Amino acid sequence: MLREGGVCGRPSAFDPLRTEAASSTIWDMVQVVYLQPHEPMPDLGDDERWLTVEASDDGRFFGTGGSWKADGEWVGYGSLAEDDVSFEKALEAAQAWAEKYQVPTIWVQLTP
Repeated sequence: MLREGGVCGRPSAFDPLRTEAASSTIWDMVQVVYLQPHEPMPDLGDDERWLTVEASDDGRFFGTGGSWKADGEWVGYGSLAEDDVSFEKALEAAQAWAEKYQVPTIWVQLTP
């Protein structure tokens, strides 16, 4: 897993032996973790906030996620068609949603 961003520059807790491709803060709370081809997102359970951006066979990138509003109500994320057209647009939309709903990590799978 390759990571961009991070919390205090710490390596991912899931596999600390892998190298980091880049390290730059996106904002204070969110890190972007690039998974290896066909590597699944870690199972975070039902009580964790999560967000993924995954490549599809047709060249699009779909985002899905789950979190909670300030009042404790669950909220889900499904990317919009206009954001699925490129990785950059998909990640930008996911980052905005992650910031709004305090999701600490965006898991990215660039291999369909």
